[in-house]
Amino acid sequence: MWEMTPPAARAAYRTMNGMMGSGEAVESVENRVIPGPDGDLPIRIYRPSAEARGAFVYYHGGGFVIGDLETHDRENRRIANRSGAVVISVDYRLAPEHPFPAATDDAWAALSWVIANADDLGIDPERVAVGGDS
Repeated sequence: MWEMTPPAARAAYRTMNGMMGSGEAVESVENRVIPGPDGDLPIRIYRPSAEARGAFVYYHGGGFVIGDLETHDRENRRIANRSGAVVISVDYRLAPEHPFPAATDDAWAALSWVIANADDLGIDPERVAVGGDS
């Protein structure tokens, strides 16, 4: 992949992840668009149960160049079910089209939005963790 253009690497990564099949069932999955520092910022909310109050804001892997909500859908479903927490996956802007610090600005904006909108999300703002992979 390191020899591919970013768009080609993204397509290959999506294809590889798609070959793994669909992910685990969760109670609900919701796509939303929230305000980002440079326009709309897509997020996906995985709710393992109606009782879930803890939250995990997830930043997908891919070196800030590849990866998106779809490539990490299976992983987020698994995390939600295993942790019992609501997982909020952030589709931050990717480089090189959006150079540093675009992705980190989006990550901060998403976390800030989650905390500010905890009541609407049905989560406890004192029980929010952040993480991801890569």
